Amino acid sequence: MTIFEKIIAGEIPSDIVHQDEHCLAFRDVNPQAPTHILIIPKKLIPRIGEAQPSDQNLLGHLLLTAAKIARDLGIDDTDQEGFRLIINHGKNGGESVPHLHIHLLAGRPLTWPPG
Repeated sequence: MTIFEKIIAGEIPSDIVHQDEHCLAFRDVNPQAPTHILIIPKKLIPRIGEAQPSDQNLLGHLLLTAAKIARDLGIDDTDQEGFRLIINHGKNGGESVPHLHIHLLAGRPLTWPPG
């Protein structure tokens, strides 16, 4: 069982910012920006490359939820604040937990190219 499955099950406390029947979003305990939210599906999909065509609606829901959270936090203004969404895949892609998740980062200038 991954740490994210334990968070979903309520076995590990988290600072939840959004929850619905499909996903959970919470503040990262090791933030890489002033705002660092993780958005995870409640269904276990180990990584984006293992998602199936049947996951299409769920994947869209995750992205729309990220946008909603950004609006709710007031960081969706592209002229002033802005934010970045990141999905890591595999060891060299920066994946540390084998459970698909989206990082929502904001609150500081984010450089390009990323690390």
